[in-house]
Amino acid sequence: MNATLLTIRMLWWRELVKFVRDRARLFGALAQPLGFWLLLGLGFHGSIRLAGPSAPGSYLAYLLPGIVVLTILFTAIFSTMAIVEERRSGLLQAALVAPVPRTALVLGYGLGGTTLALLEAVLLLGLLPFVNGVHLTPSGLALALGVSVLTGLAFAVLGFVVAWHAASTRGYHAVMNVALLPLWALSGAVFPIEGAAPVLQALMRLNPVTYMVSALRQGLFGPGAAGAVGTPAACLLITLLFTVALLLLAVRTVRRPLPRA
Repeated sequence: MNATLLTIRMLWWRELVKFVRDRARLFGALAQPLGFWLLLGLGFHGSIRLAGPSAPGSYLAYLLPGIVVLTILFTAIFSTMAIVEERRSGLLQAALVAPVPRTALVLGYGLGGTTLALLEAVLLLGLLPFVNGVHLTPSGLALALGVSVLTGLAFAVLGFVVAWHAASTRGYHAVMNVALLPLWALSGAVFPIEGAAPVLQALMRLNPVTYMVSALRQGLFGPGAAGAVGTPAACLLITLLFTVALLLLAVRTVRRPLPRA
């Protein structure tokens, strides 16, 4: 047990050290979502009308929860891209033959990516004083942080699964971009579900990221916020179940032989 916990802690700490030392990565993880936020928020400022008992004061405010989730997705996913490089260098193979359960690798890499994603989310939440309509309470803050942790963990272990099978970083990028952007775009992050076409509404309700964005939105703007889908408790439960399902998938994946690069 001690060896397992030590392995998890070392992998977790290693991810943090790599991130802090790579300032370009830190800049890119923040600059891209901020660019999206300003471009979309200012560009569609007068084009999208929001309704609801807790509608935010502007489209910039409406976009903020979705931008936070986008930051979490990118940070968590691309923190596991290093697995592809470590697999090609032989470092991952060395870790696999260590006398510790392979589950420790999933938790170590997963918690490392989750921590980085949460740090990025907290930095973006520092923009809250600059937007109108925020109704943040202690319970709302707890909800926002809780769903951020679950979202980061879910996509960090998803990245682990994809990296386990990826033969190159280019292939990893291609798979994750194809998966991530549609999930985020159809989550209610950019436009409310109520105004979408029926087919898009159905896809959005089947999309687990929708409930992540909705939980974060209600944490920041209160229950019944414009664009919210379901109650805060229901959104948090769906996010938890999705995270557990991906964790189980990652554990099952890591127990299989490592594919050849």
